[in-house]
Amino acid sequence: MKKLFAKIVEVKPNEIRALWLGFFFHFLILTGYYITKPIRDSIGASNIEALPWMFTATLVAMLAANAAFAASVARMSRRKFIPFAYGFFIVVFVLFFIAMRSRPAVEQIWIGRGFFVWVSVFNLFNTAIFWAFMTDLFTVEQGKRLYGFIAVGGTLGAILGAYITKHYVREIGPANLLVIAAAMFAIAGFLVRFFPHGFAKQHKAPAATSEEPIGGSVWAGITHICRSPYLMGLAASILLYTTTSTWAYFQQSDLAREVLKTSTARTEFFGTLEIWVNSITVLIQIFLTGRLLKWFGVAFTLVSLPFLSMVGFAAMGIAASLAVLAVFQVARRAAAYALMRPSREILFTVLKREDKYKVKSVTDTLGYRTGDQLGAWSYHGLQGLSLDLNTISWIAVPITVGWCALSIWLARKQRTLAIAQQRDESVPSANAAPEPA
Repeated sequence: MKKLFAKIVEVKPNEIRALWLGFFFHFLILTGYYITKPIRDSIGASNIEALPWMFTATLVAMLAANAAFAASVARMSRRKFIPFAYGFFIVVFVLFFIAMRSRPAVEQIWIGRGFFVWVSVFNLFNTAIFWAFMTDLFTVEQGKRLYGFIAVGGTLGAILGAYITKHYVREIGPANLLVIAAAMFAIAGFLVRFFPHGFAKQHKAPAATSEEPIGGSVWAGITHICRSPYLMGLAASILLYTTTSTWAYFQQSDLAREVLKTSTARTEFFGTLEIWVNSITVLIQIFLTGRLLKWFGVAFTLVSLPFLSMVGFAAMGIAASLAVLAVFQVARRAAAYALMRPSREILFTVLKREDKYKVKSVTDTLGYRTGDQLGAWSYHGLQGLSLDLNTISWIAVPITVGWCALSIWLARKQRTLAIAQQRDESVPSANAAPEPA
């Protein structure tokens, strides 16, 4: 077993505890999320006319949530903030459970739309908090070795969550599934206290590992992005990813509504899609992610998603159908989770601690939902110009080409910053005591 495990991940003895805790933390939070995601997608497909407005409501909610997030991070240590955040998530899911079970049918459409907005907001904070914690805990070198395996935990959780929804939504209903999701987040919040306190100190300077509040301005994430070309590039890559994702999502909703006539059938279809996506993802994460990062570097894995997006949109331009779209979505999202996500987290490891939480919270929450807005209303506008799904797909192709170029630039810039960071850490401090002769 030790030999098999060594082939999967290159981990040192002092890293094993943190590695497995990260693995199970990721497993739990994505199990909870993927229980709710097919329910959200079914609501979106059932409200296609209101979908652009639901995306707008999501952006407004995200603005308020991001300010509250930044204010909380500035005042709490990570070991206090993370359980607090997941406690809040649990309370909101319990409120939706009560509303879905107790309110009359006439109100359920608005409860459903509110749930769509909430899951869209919560999802980004769910993953942003986790990966900010991981980039704060591990170094660049550790991230290249360990992030792939930690991501496997999340993928297995996603498979389990989608399986639970697909097989039990008819029996127990969507509302009762929320209770299972809330239980997953409760366990995840409890796990934070077990991460080793002294682990990061073995690899980073004491100032970077203190459990004091992170501090800084509430708006630091936005202002720092405006002052740094590298951070602006990170934000731009998120906008390109989410805009093209939203176009694919609208195509998915249009085709699913045409082919699948009931809400339950759509929920089961989306659950099946999630199982395929994450089953392929976990195979890539186990056998390829770490090796590709080690052999070819961040640029290769980071550019994989925009390249596959370019190919997929071209395929949709040639022959659009629900089957083609399903293959496109499975390939695209598997690449996003197995290759782009670990690569993008490595881009954040060269940032200072405040930016790991605040800039990341802006790019991974507000940036995501701004891209959703660009995608939702631009897609709606293109449809208003009487452009069909095939033509819109061809318009997406040159956009993904530009995204490929940006990904290569970000990878090269990260490498330059990492080398500079290592050089600075190797220079002894002027105030340090001289080493004994």
